[in-house]
Amino acid sequence: MQDVTRDKFLGGRLVLAQPRKGYRAGVDPVILAASVPAKDGQRVLDLGCGVGAAGLCLAARVPGVQLWGLEVQPEYAALARENAAALGGVMQVVVGDLAQMPAALREVQFDHVIANPPYFRRDASSTAPDAGRERAMGEATPLEDWVKAAARRVAPGGYVTFIQRAERLPELMALMQARLGSLQLLPLFPRTGREAQLVLLRGRKNGRADFRLMAGVAMHRGVRHVSDCEDYSPLMSDVLRAGAALPFPT
Repeated sequence: MQDVTRDKFLGGRLVLAQPRKGYRAGVDPVILAASVPAKDGQRVLDLGCGVGAAGLCLAARVPGVQLWGLEVQPEYAALARENAAALGGVMQVVVGDLAQMPAALREVQFDHVIANPPYFRRDASSTAPDAGRERAMGEATPLEDWVKAAARRVAPGGYVTFIQRAERLPELMALMQARLGSLQLLPLFPRTGREAQLVLLRGRKNGRADFRLMAGVAMHRGVRHVSDCEDYSPLMSDVLRAGAALPFPT
């Protein structure tokens, strides 16, 4: 049996079982979920769902969504199933590799595909000592394969949304532009006057609209950290604590 913790998300509206050691979901999947303009009844696929954080945060905001999660690590998939079951079985979790898409998912098209893929190329960074964390953070499957899988599974007119490190944006934009249209970029920067560290990039299957660069969102208040207290910006606090949507219009 895994040694797990049970951690509160969305101000306690959601409690997720996570490994005590290894990769643990933080704010990034919560932000990803908040950016998805899903509606009641739509189908959503979370590629590399981990313990289910992004998908289940989305379900807490849009109760009628139909959720699927794909996770390559069986122990994380088992926790995702446990977490989904605690919410009434709101997400179907499939174990498999996105580069060899399981048949159960090849038969479905989705209104939205979301992903929080590994951020770090290991030809330019160090390997994490924990195997689970390494698989989640170190790029074993090329980013191109993530985008290909998402573009194949999204229905015509549907949306693909990724969260990624800012330094990888040129690569991600090129990959999405080759397979999707109507790209929209939302930068996320730590504080006013700081460079963006994360980005949200959305593309639409068969989209033809011009590229849109949205006004960036500040994660924290002020220009510098002045105390040990939490200092999320009002908008980000609403997203992380109240489960609010992130302004990222289609």
